Amino acid sequence: MKSFEVPTGYRSNLISAIKQKRKEQDKLKKDFSPTLLDFGHLKIYLARHFGFCYGVENAINIAYKTIEENQGKRIFLLSEMIHNPQVNADLTKRGVQFLQDTSGNELIPLDTLNADDVVIIPAFGTTLELEEKIIQKGIDIQKYNTTCPFVEKVWNRSEQIAKKGYSIIIHGKPKHEETRATFSHAAANTPSIVVNDMEEAKVLGAFILGKIDLASFELQFKGRYSKHFNPTKDLDKIGVVNQTTQLATDTQAISDYLKSVIIEKFGSENIKEHFADTRDTLCYATNDNQSAVIGLLETSADLAIVMGGKNSSNSSHLVELCEQKLPTYFIDDASKVISKDQIQKTDWKNKESVIVSDYLPKKENISILMTSGASCPDAVVEAVIHKITSYYGVEDMLKEMEAIWSN
Repeated sequence: MKSFEVPTGYRSNLISAIKQKRKEQDKLKKDFSPTLLDFGHLKIYLARHFGFCYGVENAINIAYKTIEENQGKRIFLLSEMIHNPQVNADLTKRGVQFLQDTSGNELIPLDTLNADDVVIIPAFGTTLELEEKIIQKGIDIQKYNTTCPFVEKVWNRSEQIAKKGYSIIIHGKPKHEETRATFSHAAANTPSIVVNDMEEAKVLGAFILGKIDLASFELQFKGRYSKHFNPTKDLDKIGVVNQTTQLATDTQAISDYLKSVIIEKFGSENIKEHFADTRDTLCYATNDNQSAVIGLLETSADLAIVMGGKNSSNSSHLVELCEQKLPTYFIDDASKVISKDQIQKTDWKNKESVIVSDYLPKKENISILMTSGASCPDAVVEAVIHKITSYYGVEDMLKEMEAIWSN
């Protein structure tokens, strides 16, 4: 797989050494057990897979090259490059401006753009409608396109099954940039609809089976299906794709459920005519990080710390998994680890932050699980480790560990 030049400020020598050693020991990526950093009374367990994925490194690489190649020009991003505050703040310091916020609200009027401006498509991709508006300004929108290859894979698979007459069911957060982009690309080829979760999938299933009426369907999915969508016929032949950062198990469960609905309506002997196989659209990095957290949670511990931007979907799902087992603190950088007694965590559901006291148990031996989202720099993880170890007077052991893992 291609490697990228990522700014050194995002890197961590310790984390890089650990990841490289684990990669050498587990080339087939079948071992999801965590990495133990043993500081005596303090033990920190790192997930087997975490941090920057291929798509994020690709986006950062293109963004920084774009800045280098266009000195003196105005450079815009359609929205946040990725859902990481450090990366987006750094791009802003380098003069990059954001045209929209994460919800698609305009921050800078598109009318102010001109043909000499540079516009970067973020890793989530964008809608065909917004692309067209930029093209009309005389700007080559594809020249600096950082859309994740795995997001594009979903679009391509959607187009393939659309050509065979299938409608597209998108499992995704309706307001997320990636979901909006995937919906736009899918809807250009076939009737499409966005389903947020299993509860909504069940509503969809109930309509397919004739258990609820059209009015109930429209009330549930208003604003989330394509123009001229006709649910009475467009749901007879479907394929399920996803926002790549959703929980893979959730997408698979929704797909399996809707497949069972189609079987109930049309019979198992006709399943291929009415339900497309789209399992190959699940993102490998999302799968790896989630599987690594499942492996991480097999270790007995006092608490978990998950690092990532508050708007990061994939980070939120890691928090969701951890919260099922133990107290979990979702933070975006080391500054949120205020002291040994206080931490400022974010609620992954409502994005609100709160300061929590006594998050570290007052006991002789303590174990902490750690992981981070696909858009979180390894430098953030190391900075958090430095802070936690400093509270126990063992931060000097980090250099020794780095040397051990580097050999």
